[in-house]
Amino acid sequence: MNLFPSQQSDVAWWVEINTVVPHCTYYFGPFDSEKEAQLYRTGYVEDLYQEEARGIVALVKQCRPDVLTIFHEEAKVKIFSF
Repeated sequence: MNLFPSQQSDVAWWVEINTVVPHCTYYFGPFDSEKEAQLYRTGYVEDLYQEEARGIVALVKQCRPDVLTIFHEEAKVKIFSF
């Protein structure tokens, strides 16, 4: 589901947060301005940290996310013993 119809020419501001644990990308928004998105960014980071997310990187950007939460597949690590 696309959150913005294709005929809409404006691209809204979003907070994109990537976390290492869990390995996810989250989108929060839309916001009318970069300033508004920046104001809310800290609260979203704090909420994720309280939910034990780690390795948090938050960006404010203009985009059109198709989904609001993306769960990235975990890399499978094989341990070899000799």
